[in-house]
Amino acid sequence: MRVWVGALAFLLPFLSLVTSFGVISTSFLFLASALILFKPSRDALVRHWPQVRWVVLAFLVHVLFMLACMVSRGEKLSVLDKPSRMLLGVSALAVVLAVRASRRAFWWGASAGALAALPFIAWQRFGLHIERPGGFINSITFGDLAMLLALLALAGAIDMRERPREALLAGIGALAGLAASMLTGTRGGWAALVLAVLVLGRHVGRIGSRRVHALLAAGVAVLAAAWFVPALGVQARFVEGVHEARTWYEGGSVWSNVGIRLELWKGAAMLIREHPLFGMDFDACRARLAEYAQAGRLDPMVLQLPHLHNDGLQVLATGGVVGFLFWAATLAAPLLFFLRTLRDGTRAPQFAVALGGAMVVLGYVGFGLTEVIFWSMKGSLFYALMVFLLMGFCLNAKEKIG
Repeated sequence: MRVWVGALAFLLPFLSLVTSFGVISTSFLFLASALILFKPSRDALVRHWPQVRWVVLAFLVHVLFMLACMVSRGEKLSVLDKPSRMLLGVSALAVVLAVRASRRAFWWGASAGALAALPFIAWQRFGLHIERPGGFINSITFGDLAMLLALLALAGAIDMRERPREALLAGIGALAGLAASMLTGTRGGWAALVLAVLVLGRHVGRIGSRRVHALLAAGVAVLAAAWFVPALGVQARFVEGVHEARTWYEGGSVWSNVGIRLELWKGAAMLIREHPLFGMDFDACRARLAEYAQAGRLDPMVLQLPHLHNDGLQVLATGGVVGFLFWAATLAAPLLFFLRTLRDGTRAPQFAVALGGAMVVLGYVGFGLTEVIFWSMKGSLFYALMVFLLMGFCLNAKEKIG
């Protein structure tokens, strides 16, 4: 079972971008494994409950709030689908703790997933001439998750810094994931990268590995190359974004990627003012946006997009301040868990795992500034499974030195 759980930990990141079924399939397999190993999984959770309780409870309370909204508003049962399946991601934590799975397979999965994503997206970009390639999903989600795989591969390189060959391969995976994200033209990943760098910057000086420092320098070189190579369009996308924001602000056209987001956020602010405490269901939000557009208060273009392109505003509009607090807890509780673990120092065996976990959470915070990354089932499950897996690996590493 230890080999089996290790294989699942490898497959989750490896299959996440190059298949349409990888994330959902591995989530079911983790759940099935936890049921097969029910007693040891339960015992492992009980043993570590003081360390994991706030994270698990955050996901549970979010489900209960969504259940209350569903009952009070008469919504369909499907509104519970994503939050409940995210909660069931705790099965990954349970089985990793139960069999004391090694984190090594996970690092290989992140590196291999990033390496596989690069030729796949490059073929779509340069072979099929798709300007904004996205594999089997949309370009924004693909670019965001590729960025996360790059950051996880970097954490793996740090963890394996005493094994030069393995660290080198993980480093190559990190650079490949970064390049894959750049090729999608996704700008939301840039904010996530900045947040991740802020956390990494606090500790990188104490890591004391020339190879890691060389890898970080190579990452900067990849970003610089992406900026200055016209064919990649990174610099053009940045300049375009600034121009679109200025145009919208000066009362010009909203028919642009940035302009429509700003118009949507304007509409979101109007929705939130109407029902600030508990919000209203999504269908009601769409109906009100249509009324705003009909009254000339918003451009009708906002009705052509499926969501509000900002996670926080989306939750505030549909769940109000109360719903926002419950949702934010699913980000804050894991982040605090990983940040507390980072205090143990760069030489602690759990350091790199906690660093990877913190970058996953901050990555989603950054992605959510310009996108509803939790809109898709893949994006939601990927987050929950990564959080619970990395928590399990952190606790396993601590036990070895306890």
